Amino acid sequence: MKKIALYTATTLPLLLASAWASAAIWIDGPGGLVRYTAVAPVLITLIAFARLSLSRAVLASVAMFGVVIWWWSSIPASNDREWLADVARTPTAEFNGDLVTIRNVRNFDYRSETDFTESWETRTFDLSTIDGIDFYLFYWGSPYIAHTIVSWSFSNGTQLPISIETRKEAGESYSAVLGFFKQFELYYVISDERDVIRLRTNYRGEDGYLYRLRGRPEQARALLEDYLRVANDLAVEPVWYNALTHNCTTTIQQHMQHIAQGRGWDWRILANGSIDQLGYERGTVNTSIPFDELRRRSNITDRAKAADQSPEFSRLIRQGLPPRPTR
Repeated sequence: MKKIALYTATTLPLLLASAWASAAIWIDGPGGLVRYTAVAPVLITLIAFARLSLSRAVLASVAMFGVVIWWWSSIPASNDREWLADVARTPTAEFNGDLVTIRNVRNFDYRSETDFTESWETRTFDLSTIDGIDFYLFYWGSPYIAHTIVSWSFSNGTQLPISIETRKEAGESYSAVLGFFKQFELYYVISDERDVIRLRTNYRGEDGYLYRLRGRPEQARALLEDYLRVANDLAVEPVWYNALTHNCTTTIQQHMQHIAQGRGWDWRILANGSIDQLGYERGTVNTSIPFDELRRRSNITDRAKAADQSPEFSRLIRQGLPPRPTR
């Protein structure tokens, strides 16, 4: 009985690893005849455990998995592809004291999700006037998964949202499964809120929630500077998006760790549809009212649809929001 349990406990994780290796070869491999080798990792593991001693079977399976990981890790990301128009340009930032000039700020005028007039702008922001951070959640299906966006607020009423997304090529569409492999590069959408927020609520039909976060202006500035440094790096050396390690929310967590403001890990960072509840428990959002009321008042979907193309879009969607928690 103990021997069977040991074999089961050893075989199952190695079979799962082999299945992932097979999927990686099938999805990220060069295609052609190579694609037909995708079954090899699973076959090697099954044959090894059927024909060899346990220790040798484990060694053979781990060695095989290591070879696939070595190959898979060597696949380079690229900035040189035929990109979709909305991610065609990489944003960059130039710092000059308190001022930062950002190039390729996206400010498209949408008529539908796929019909728009392009506008890429250069904007300058005074970092000394940052007065807070706002946090968006967008739901398009499951209540357990959402898209997150961070937006910086300036004392003159300006907002600067940055959305961490996939950079898709012409003809591609997002796939949750493909997001676990090397199919999409990582992309920072630096934009106007009338672009990136209105696109989701008004044209993609997503439900949007906006929370004002607790925090000192100097922390908000440090976080924005860290975002912009990574955006500069991506313009030179692209990296892959990954639905587990480099997605819209885990990357935010990494930025927070960079400025030494990160909190402990929680399962809701992955199942991020409930991350607003995590923020409530940790006191990073307004806790002066019950959570259900906070969530109801933080739903900006109808206000965004009503504001639509108004130049006061950012102000209008914030009407009636619970105030930012005091520092």
